[in-house]
Amino acid sequence: MKTAAVKIDVARTSAAKASAGKARVVSKSQAKAARQKLRATKAVGVAKKQLGDPYRYGGTGPGSFDCSGLVQYAWSKAGIRIPRVTHSQYARIKKKVSWRSLKPGDLMFFRGKGHVGMYVGKGRMIHSPSSGKTVRIEKISGWRKASFAGAVRPGA
Repeated sequence: MKTAAVKIDVARTSAAKASAGKARVVSKSQAKAARQKLRATKAVGVAKKQLGDPYRYGGTGPGSFDCSGLVQYAWSKAGIRIPRVTHSQYARIKKKVSWRSLKPGDLMFFRGKGHVGMYVGKGRMIHSPSSGKTVRIEKISGWRKASFAGAVRPGA
């Protein structure tokens, strides 16, 4: 009887070790995804703290921003360095994202990639629109949705 019990324990231990090995492989990608999500949440929070700040051409904050300066500032506070201008942001951030795959923190580009905003969820984005306006959250619909040119996921 003891021999059968020992064989069962050995089988359970081997199965547990094999399962643990697989968990480590999965957990690395899960950990990377969790870190990215945490940083994205931080970037969105930082961007939201800038609501009402005025648009200023070339502005990188704090206190005033242009569109690319706002997203660069927010992501830098989350520990991710991204390029300064929209075209470089799109080109140099490798993880491209489709409209259907957008997650909070993703950078959305419009009008031939000449304007950028940060997706905040529920079909809305935060951005610094243009002269005379302030950092704001807007629903992405109508002409804005029609002018969508692509999206990227920093830190992924």
